[in-house]
Amino acid sequence: MRRVIRAVVLAGVVLAVATPVLAQSRPLVTEDPETVGQGQILLEAGIDYSREEFFPASGLQGNFWRIGTFGLSFGVSSIAEIQLDGGIRNRLAITNRLSAPLSAMVTAEGDSTSDVGDLSIGAKIKIMTEGISRPSLAIRFSTKLPNAGNESGLGLDTTDFSFGFAMAKTVQSIRFVGNAGFAILGDPVRGDRQNDVFTYGVSVARAIAEGLEVVAEVNGRANTRSNTVPIGTESRSVIRVGSRLTRGPVRLDGALVLGVTERDPTWGLSTGFTWVFNAFRTP
Repeated sequence: MRRVIRAVVLAGVVLAVATPVLAQSRPLVTEDPETVGQGQILLEAGIDYSREEFFPASGLQGNFWRIGTFGLSFGVSSIAEIQLDGGIRNRLAITNRLSAPLSAMVTAEGDSTSDVGDLSIGAKIKIMTEGISRPSLAIRFSTKLPNAGNESGLGLDTTDFSFGFAMAKTVQSIRFVGNAGFAILGDPVRGDRQNDVFTYGVSVARAIAEGLEVVAEVNGRANTRSNTVPIGTESRSVIRVGSRLTRGPVRLDGALVLGVTERDPTWGLSTGFTWVFNAFRTP
């Protein structure tokens, strides 16, 4: 918790002395209501590392790499985009094995396991443009497909659905973005029940030099059940503090990630790039 407090204080100090920025993407995951633009494609790719990542359904714990994470956003109109997010390869260096509901299904016998990342397909629609006295607003929905299997210990073999709102407002020199919604998470142990969780995100972004920005966010989900929580659907939350460097249509990024709950990794790193380009014409 002390690490979390220090990170939040540091982010606040840095943001307080900077100048404004309007756009938002990696390394943040809080969704900005602005869309990529008609006929454009936004491509994101990167690598993430997490220390002491825990998979409660399989009981595996260790140092986790997400290699080749990617995001594609297709601007199908001036107010709407289709989104595709996933990962090429996930690898866990196992440091601990605990008894868990699905631990008997794990086929990895050595000190590591790997699998493809889950794929999410969704869309974002902007329903209100930012004005002098009003924020911009968009709705977003997505479905997570069960590409990662429980045999590797890294997947749940469940299909999840999420829906939410994204709101943003630039106040003087600061860009504020907020997300709120819900997600329907399947129970990986029983196929006849689910857990409905509240999802949230709050981020700020500012520029400290031409093309150079600092960013920070808190993003996660909160369990709404008062009784037994299905394994793998518990509350999660992380803090990200990082920066982005933009040169033309390409943006490089990096961030420090700090876990908030006991189910989250202690810390992690994320780095990658974003590229926006004209790709097609819409009717």
